[in-house]
Amino acid sequence: MPAPRNRPAAVLVLATALAAVGLVPAATTATAATVPVGSGSYSDSRPAGASGPTTNTGTPVTPKVTPAAQGKPVPTNDWWSSLAFQRYGDNPYSTPMYGHPLTYQATAAGLDIGYPTSPQIVGDGRQYEYAHKRDLTLGLTGLNSPDTKADAWSDWTVTPYWSDGTRTLRTTIGHGSPFVYAKGTGGNAQVTTAATPTVFADQGNVLGITVAGHHYALFAPTGTDWTVAGSSITAGLGGKDYFSVAVLPSTDALATFRKYAFSFVTGSTVNWSYTSGTVRATYTLGTEAKEGTERGTLQALYRHQWLHTTDPLTSYTYVSPRGTMKVREAAAFSTTQKASAVLPTLPGADGTDPARLRAYLDEVANAPDPFSGAVDTYWTGKALGKLAQLVPVADRVGATATRDKLLGLMKGRLQDWLTAGGANEFSYDQAWKTLIGYPASYGSDTELNDHHFHYGYYVYAAAIVAQYDPGWAADSAWGGMVKTLIRDTANPARTDGAFPFLRGFDVYAGHSWASGHQGFAAGNNQESSSESTNLSAALVLWGSATGDTALRDLGTYLLTTEAESIAQYWFDADQQVFPASFGHDTVGMVWGSGAAYATWWTANPEEIHGINVLPVTGGGSLHLGARKDAIRRNISEMERENGGPAVEWRDILWEFQSLADPAAAKAKWDAGNAAYTPEAGESKAHTYHWIGVLDALGAPDATVTGDLPTSAVFTKGTVRTYAAHNYGTTARTVTFSDGRTLTVPARSTATGTGTGGPGPDPEPSTGNTFQLRSGGALTTATGGTAASDTIPSADGANHDGAPYKPLVYEIRGVHGTLTPGAATAFRLQVDAGSTVGLGQQARISYDLTGDGTFDRTETYQYFATDPLSGWEEYAHTRGLRSATGTLGNLVNGTVRLEVWSAIGSGTSKLQTGTATSVLVIPYG
Repeated sequence: MPAPRNRPAAVLVLATALAAVGLVPAATTATAATVPVGSGSYSDSRPAGASGPTTNTGTPVTPKVTPAAQGKPVPTNDWWSSLAFQRYGDNPYSTPMYGHPLTYQATAAGLDIGYPTSPQIVGDGRQYEYAHKRDLTLGLTGLNSPDTKADAWSDWTVTPYWSDGTRTLRTTIGHGSPFVYAKGTGGNAQVTTAATPTVFADQGNVLGITVAGHHYALFAPTGTDWTVAGSSITAGLGGKDYFSVAVLPSTDALATFRKYAFSFVTGSTVNWSYTSGTVRATYTLGTEAKEGTERGTLQALYRHQWLHTTDPLTSYTYVSPRGTMKVREAAAFSTTQKASAVLPTLPGADGTDPARLRAYLDEVANAPDPFSGAVDTYWTGKALGKLAQLVPVADRVGATATRDKLLGLMKGRLQDWLTAGGANEFSYDQAWKTLIGYPASYGSDTELNDHHFHYGYYVYAAAIVAQYDPGWAADSAWGGMVKTLIRDTANPARTDGAFPFLRGFDVYAGHSWASGHQGFAAGNNQESSSESTNLSAALVLWGSATGDTALRDLGTYLLTTEAESIAQYWFDADQQVFPASFGHDTVGMVWGSGAAYATWWTANPEEIHGINVLPVTGGGSLHLGARKDAIRRNISEMERENGGPAVEWRDILWEFQSLADPAAAKAKWDAGNAAYTPEAGESKAHTYHWIGVLDALGAPDATVTGDLPTSAVFTKGTVRTYAAHNYGTTARTVTFSDGRTLTVPARSTATGTGTGGPGPDPEPSTGNTFQLRSGGALTTATGGTAASDTIPSADGANHDGAPYKPLVYEIRGVHGTLTPGAATAFRLQVDAGSTVGLGQQARISYDLTGDGTFDRTETYQYFATDPLSGWEEYAHTRGLRSATGTLGNLVNGTVRLEVWSAIGSGTSKLQTGTATSVLVIPYG
């Protein structure tokens, strides 16, 4: 029998270096009172003997903020939370904060700034990190502050504050910002470098310097001048109070960055919407002009963002632990994604034996203790989640009595927790503006860890109850307390004085963070991304069941956004994020500085691979099926590292595999289901139903979406099955993006092959000639601006046939009919300058349906460039080196071009933005 999952809050299997933060005065304890909310309640003080947020030595702490921010809800569980949550007594400033591309750490002298560009592989090869390393410190002459406090914050920016009584400094920093914006009084602007800088530009109030190979620009008010004395650089502010520093992608970018140096960012806001199967989000920076009238700015987009924007991007890029960041020259950008599929459970019971399924259901419902002894928030949540998955399954097979018994068990335990005064309750912490469940676990009290993990199970269970008993979910009944849990974990309101906006979800990073205090040298972290999406799916289901479309759409945005981030940053689905020197295809944990093939409590490969799968649900798991290639690599690595198939968490990993290869998963179930112990949040009933239904219907098909959030599509062979759940009181017709429709009765789930024609409606051809655009796009648009991208060196090794640091150009949503007898063609303009012995190579890959699996890959012979400056043409006529797979029609497909140095020890250039550097695909 596997050991129970045990996740100590302060111990990592890998020895990730921890940093320290410190003490602030303890909060006073008020007289306890019960706050009624509908039929439920919470307490306004902790139970006797319980703890709230503390230092690592147990001393109570309150938020470390300025008077201007006092009383405002502090967004714990963020990338910068150590500014406000002082976890260790000997550091009243901050631990390293990873904004990307820049990294930061507050000190007595100001803000340390770094730009890590070379990954380190640590922990016996199990972790990669771009660790913070100081290049320079931004401050004021003489500044010696006793602490650093959070002064203001917005959706992804924050303003740290320093004061030593004479000098006062504020800086504004944020995700994606290459700038640090500073306001200071009482001293001159000062930048102190970690090593003697090289000056590459001196323009009076604008100074360009290089430190440790990284290029920075320093901007003081017009009319002032920077003075360089060794590693100390100072400028008088000429009666002003502002200056800025920027990290440059290259020295020739100085003029562009100078244009925006005094357009100071004042805040950041995301707005989202859901319409007919599509999620749109707009990310906007507020700015003010300190000089002149310029209000624009520059911001670097993460991979999960630039993959889904059509907004123009510059040719500038940055290195980050999340892969290449691409720069946008504007104060806003928008993304558009197909919504991730959500259902209360998999539809029907095809592929299962009803009698056997009922027997499995009864085993759980009639167990002596269906909650398996759970007493704390996490384990109670997992038990509730296990029961919640079985309620709609029981309903599908007509086991009404079992369904109702399960509902009764869930209601009883939920109501117990949602009522103050018993052995378990939720208590509100006025200082930290948070709701803490007691008994707590894994630092959910003292560190404010994991609220989204724990409470997501409660909201999910409540959503299932609401599906069958809407009255129970009314605000006047138990819905009010459920919404209070939602406000703690995923509050959509920025003006709510009781809870912060989206506590754990980082809208710019595209995923949640688990640590409440972020007090680690590696930044914040998240292990179980799937328990994060469990909350998002719960919001979709709860909002749908209660008629709260705003919460429903919030959940859809969170789920869809994090689904792409999980694919890229946990599973490296495109194989473009993890460093080439990191020998793993997946990670168990993402950190601000990188990622680790690890968990908090074990090095067992099954748990490392499974922790980002559980809980397996119709709500939060279907999105994983969008990248079947990543699932296959994941399972393959797990079995390789494990020395064979899964044993302890076999059910979780069978279910995971079924999202890509249902028949293979079914074969493993058939061979191994007789004698195993289900994972603590699983049951044989759910696993049997899940695997059987997917074997019958096929894996999820993310290329087609419905115009209702609670809908999904499955494909087996050439047959698509459409499914949707209608929470409304009247029948409705769901329209899918391929033109098919499905009529769904009121308060029911429906499945079928859809109506509206013999199959997916043909799409017009996208076109077959694609120009390259700096930033990684392929486009049929003409009239681009001629530019070039740098092809990295082969570093003296032979990479013939194996992409090495490739430039990647991609287009998604491609439609076309294969032209008989035609073949791929390309003309690429390359230039090695005067470097001898270079050779460039190209690979073209086709994902015919956009499901994440490349069906055809063609690698061409490399092209040996001459050592003379000037463009040379590398064409398909060099000949195929190798090819795998078969071409077919493109239906919402993806085409990718990769170009890299196969040989040599120098960089070269690839022309973009012209009609002479193109890819031509064999489609009409």
